[in-house]
Amino acid sequence: MTSHFDDRETRAPDLREQETFDGLRKLLTGSLKRLPALASWLGNPDPASLVDRATLARLPVLRKPDLMQMQEANPPFGGLADPDALKGNRVFMSPGPVWEPQGLGVDPWASARALFAAGFRSGDLVHNSLAYHMTPGGFILDEGARALGCLVFPAGIGNTEAQVDAAVRLKPSGFTGTPDYLKTILEKADELGSDLSSIRRALVSGGALFPSLRQYYSDRGISVLQSYATADLGVIAYESAGANGAPHPGMIVNEDMIVEIVRPGTGDPVPEGEVGELVVTTLNPGYPLVRFGTGDLSAILPGTSPCGRTGQRIQGWMGRADQRTKVKGMFVDPKQVAEILKAHPEISRARLVVSRADDADVMTLLVEPATGAAPAADEIAKTLTAIAKLRGTVKIVAPSSLPNDGKVIADERDYSA
Repeated sequence: MTSHFDDRETRAPDLREQETFDGLRKLLTGSLKRLPALASWLGNPDPASLVDRATLARLPVLRKPDLMQMQEANPPFGGLADPDALKGNRVFMSPGPVWEPQGLGVDPWASARALFAAGFRSGDLVHNSLAYHMTPGGFILDEGARALGCLVFPAGIGNTEAQVDAAVRLKPSGFTGTPDYLKTILEKADELGSDLSSIRRALVSGGALFPSLRQYYSDRGISVLQSYATADLGVIAYESAGANGAPHPGMIVNEDMIVEIVRPGTGDPVPEGEVGELVVTTLNPGYPLVRFGTGDLSAILPGTSPCGRTGQRIQGWMGRADQRTKVKGMFVDPKQVAEILKAHPEISRARLVVSRADDADVMTLLVEPATGAAPAADEIAKTLTAIAKLRGTVKIVAPSSLPNDGKVIADERDYSA
């Protein structure tokens, strides 16, 4: 696919950055007055001071445990949802529980761009098998598809045989759902001798689209792309493809989203290409989440997509960032490793490895020296003990030798033994 949803997708990156931060300042100028809980959490910043990513990075990261505490103290949304967004609208529940309001206007989760990039067009009939029950999953893509002018069958989850029967009769050209459920439907159709060849494209989310599964769909003549979305934020990023249907590398960050990759357990951005936790700021006036930590790992890809969209790209979902680990009956948190790095600027990167020896837990902090530095292992070990309240050893390793996988704490204990 080489066409674009609108001209915003092909803006010069510098112009996009400028206009996005202009929008953030304008949004917060109103939202901080209307939402005292948001202003308090952010430390009552001056919106005019948020001119770039460096100034944004000074604000705290809001993670799920923080959000749950705020919602419990001030139900249902912790004071973070604009009251106007709650009138005549919907509320959803995610595990935790965490409550999410539906955003304002048409396509409130901004999924239409992702659907367009996957080949969906006005007039398409879409079989949507994401859940409509309690969670916003089904509505996220439903709203975007209808905004594009598609006709949507809200199939939801389960009742596979009934879904096959519906698809045979309606002959949808598109499918939306989890990566593996389309395969379930196709296999059930094969078993029943039903023809679902009308389905030519799909946009999937809510799980990993493994290469073998994508190839399975391709062999059946179905072009499948994926989007990365959360209930709180909507569609954060999405894939695009070439004229032959093959996906381009990475996922394009959605418009009106500011994505940062931070060192797990901190709010500190990492260099481009390094794996870390994905943090998102959204320009959603109904639910303006600022520096929201998704808990997911990803990395920024350099350059722009071959499809012509000039937005920032991420690698996609690369695992979970929550690496809190119990050692000798006590929890060690990535924040503690970050504190060690701050106490020792001669360290560029570190990784705490937890293993077993002689039936006892063992901690080893692997340390990469900063350029031109010579870290002292014994001094770092003292800091490790002081911060973690546990003894461990420190090993100096070669620069760039630690894996770029976002792990700050690696639990290498064999739990099967």
